[in-house]
Amino acid sequence: MRDRVRDDIGLLVHRGMPVEAYWRAVSDALDVAVPSAGSCLMTMDPATMLPTAEFVENGLPADSISRLVEIELREPDYTKWVDMAREGTAAASLSHVTAGDLDLSRRQREVRRPGGYSDELRVVLSSSTGTWGALTVFRETDSPYFSSSEVRLLSSLTGLISDGLRRALLLDDACADRPDTGMLVLDPGDGVDLANREADQWVDELGIGDRAGTRLPLVIRSVASQARAIVAGEPVADVGLARARVRTRTGRWVIVRGSSLGEGPLAPVAVLLEAARPAEMAPLLADMYGLTQRERRVTELVAQGLPTRQIANRLQMATYTVQDHLKSIFAKSGTGSRGDLVARLFFDQRTTSLTAPSA
Repeated sequence: MRDRVRDDIGLLVHRGMPVEAYWRAVSDALDVAVPSAGSCLMTMDPATMLPTAEFVENGLPADSISRLVEIELREPDYTKWVDMAREGTAAASLSHVTAGDLDLSRRQREVRRPGGYSDELRVVLSSSTGTWGALTVFRETDSPYFSSSEVRLLSSLTGLISDGLRRALLLDDACADRPDTGMLVLDPGDGVDLANREADQWVDELGIGDRAGTRLPLVIRSVASQARAIVAGEPVADVGLARARVRTRTGRWVIVRGSSLGEGPLAPVAVLLEAARPAEMAPLLADMYGLTQRERRVTELVAQGLPTRQIANRLQMATYTVQDHLKSIFAKSGTGSRGDLVARLFFDQRTTSLTAPSA
């Protein structure tokens, strides 16, 4: 059942749906393995983690939501979104963090319990580009608490759901003609049915090469083909994501994402293009500099501000070994200090994983 949920959500990620439709479809898919009384999706500004929009099914009334937001932003409580993101916690249930005493939570005793609700399971929707939203599923009074296996399942799906949310947000932005997001809609033969101005600019910057008859850059055609294969249920390479990172002729890096706008082989494909954010480039730069897995872990902890002794304790190695790794890292990256290293790999001062594929 859990594999089926993962497969179903993987297909939804590449369906090219608006945010609200995507949230409803994901909620339905999750309900098969993690039954709930309702759910809530909040989109967020990744720079501040302030809520920007909400989509609620069977939730609390508007006046109760206002109190919840006030607690979330201004008062201490359990499993607040900012705290979960800071601690790297992808998913958590209220019953677990309160050891079953839900009323330890201010929002539970003041708002949720009077509204007839019991346990809640919160999921932070983060990727290498930041936190774009948060998902909550909840249960009513007298329903069983969320189990640890249910929490683990949602935690394992965070990267997949986050990628779908980011795609949905980009699609909404492109359809609203907001700047910096390029969108192409391609027919089954990769003919361009629709393109906004930003997409035309990205295509010009990428270039189409010298091969006769070529109409689009290879990366766009490759991503579109991958999106069609995923929706058709065909085996695909790597992690099954219709996404690529490529450098343009001017030296900029662009992320190209593909999503099918329907079902079947004749469905059009939306290809979204946006400038790569600094955090997305850190793993690539680590590859370019040839950092080993150990050197990547040391670099991640340096970026978090940990001193040598704490890094040694965290990685269970001697302090002089950490110093040797740092010397090697500095030599490979052409940097002379920790500050230089962080500035080069993490331009926006936000750490990301260098040791695993980005979410």
